[in-house]
Amino acid sequence: MFVELRIRNFAVLKDLSVSLEPGLNVLSGETGAGKSIVVDALETLVGGRASTGVVRSGEARALVEGVVDVGGLDEVAEQLAELGLEADDDHLVLRREIRAEGRSRGWVNGSPATAGILRRIGSLLVDIHGQHEHQRLMSADFQQEVLDAFGGCRDLAGEVASAFRRSTGLMRRLAALEDRRGELESRADFIRFQLGEILGAKIRPGEDDELRMEANRLANADVLARECHALHELLHGGEGAVTDRLANAVARIQRLGRIDPSLAPHQPILEDAYHQLSDAAGALGDYGAGIDHDPARLEDIRERQVLLQRLQRKYGATLADVIETGETLRRELDELETADLDATALRAELARERENWTSAAEELSRQRREAADRLAGEAEAAFPGLGLEGGRFRVHFEELSAPAARGLERIRFTATMNPGFPPAPLAQIASGGELSRVMLVLKSVLAGIDDLPTLVFDEVDAGIGGVVAGRVGERLEEVARGRQVLVVTHLARIAARAANHLVVEKGAADGTAVSGVRRLEADERVREIARMLGGDPESAPSLDHARELLGVEGTGE
Repeated sequence: MFVELRIRNFAVLKDLSVSLEPGLNVLSGETGAGKSIVVDALETLVGGRASTGVVRSGEARALVEGVVDVGGLDEVAEQLAELGLEADDDHLVLRREIRAEGRSRGWVNGSPATAGILRRIGSLLVDIHGQHEHQRLMSADFQQEVLDAFGGCRDLAGEVASAFRRSTGLMRRLAALEDRRGELESRADFIRFQLGEILGAKIRPGEDDELRMEANRLANADVLARECHALHELLHGGEGAVTDRLANAVARIQRLGRIDPSLAPHQPILEDAYHQLSDAAGALGDYGAGIDHDPARLEDIRERQVLLQRLQRKYGATLADVIETGETLRRELDELETADLDATALRAELARERENWTSAAEELSRQRREAADRLAGEAEAAFPGLGLEGGRFRVHFEELSAPAARGLERIRFTATMNPGFPPAPLAQIASGGELSRVMLVLKSVLAGIDDLPTLVFDEVDAGIGGVVAGRVGERLEEVARGRQVLVVTHLARIAARAANHLVVEKGAADGTAVSGVRRLEADERVREIARMLGGDPESAPSLDHARELLGVEGTGE
């Protein structure tokens, strides 16, 4: 649960710290003081939308920080471990910064965190029922979430949704396979013709370079033979050949080396030169003698080059591209030949997945219908205590015509707040205040099975007063047993139930509106309850009434 909330430069909140406790925490204050802004700041902290409009005028950034006790919250520990984070002495520090130019940043225990990470962690810590959340109560998706949570079948609902998504994915793959097969079948003859043309050429990688070199040799055979013969004569075969001269040089250096040993190292150099030139001369002579004057072979090469160039114009800029095109065409034919087998396998897999979906969806429907009767019973039992005497609550199941991620049916909550009238969708029969109380009933029913440590209610008291307000306060106090509840209220009968009463006060600093929060003690709380009762907070009757509320229903102050 939240231990402390620090808010800086957030709307009218300049710099404040809110200490929260287990049980029922209440925020009260004059209209416009900024009570709901505290809830907005908390919602922003746990990954809510970060609007630049929340940054206090004239400031560069707004900052919200929360210290949370996560001791014993195994699901939070698992989520942190998955994210590579851990709590520090069972405490977590969440931080969110919103800059005036539009960027926002987040941290968890000092490590950078995206808004998505803050949302994932926040969803395990707090449930916020804000001023406009009664609109969520009219959403079919939200109503389904409530019923699945109450019935303990959220995991099963997840399996149904997963099976549906897998089935949908398999259907898309099967449809794509059929489309692809149709496309390949329409081109099959042309593919076979193209592949036959490429394979028939029996192309070798690098063949074009080899042919180019051979054609060049054949086209210049006379020059090559003549020049190689001349080089052989120059180096070894003719009068005054280079090798003869080197042989003479070797003999000379041998004699000189015997006279002066310092000249001996030059002898192997000259000998090596002699042998290398002799080898080169022999190779050149052999090459020249072996030159093939073959015009027919040259013509064959020219024809082969023309064929390869034609294939390159049709199938790729290079010979490697032509070969790759052939491989692609071969794969397409293989794909066409295996399409039937692939389609059969996909159909079998799809049939199994649909069977899984059907089995899970039918079991989910059974569990939902059982939970619906229990939820209706618990909700109706709570209605009178919240001033909804005679109200009835039902869960309507609308069967779907086709498989869906939600299961076999659409869930819809219906109710009537007036005896004698049939249940109808909530949007048609409930006022804003009644919707807030219906939401409180559902939240309190879920509180018994949900392990969220903190619940927040803003405007839960809309449209009520008097005895009903007292009953709402009792209900909130019940919900707060074993967890933390934060309520923004303007009703004394609710505030009197708080274990921790905080007041938001509006003032001015340097000509700008500013709000602060402080915990009320003893006489301060009596005066605030008196103010909330609507009388003169300093008059004896108002103060006596406030003490009566606190003494009977609250802290006994």
